[in-house]
Amino acid sequence: MMGREHAPSWSKCQFARPHIERKLRQSVIIGLIWIMVLVGILAAVASGAGADPPESNNSEPIVSHIPRQPIASTAIARIGYSKRRHILEIEFVNGAVYRYFDVSPSVYRDLLSAESKARFYDFNIKGKYRSVHIRPRVKDKSTN
Repeated sequence: MMGREHAPSWSKCQFARPHIERKLRQSVIIGLIWIMVLVGILAAVASGAGADPPESNNSEPIVSHIPRQPIASTAIARIGYSKRRHILEIEFVNGAVYRYFDVSPSVYRDLLSAESKARFYDFNIKGKYRSVHIRPRVKDKSTN
């Protein structure tokens, strides 16, 4: 007669084949390692995405050879673009100049034809491209 003594004990659940349990544990460990790697990659990408790089201590200024044309805008004074290198340079009315890399010609054309250049910049360029700060803004001397 089969009694309760033959029923499996779920509190001490073990696989009938130890090699299956070992493979399952290895799979879980490998899965956890992949998750940690992916989280690390995502954290690295997120921390650098959209942020302007910190100012370097390099004493050599960046010399621009990209001609900038004046535009009608309340925030942007001049815009220049290198078709060959896909570099956009924006000079703001406060004197600051930023260089944006890997900007397609269509984005440059759209910026020039935008009704509001500042709004187009805010939504389509700022934080979307890798950039360097070429020249700091000119501080107002009357507000010392």
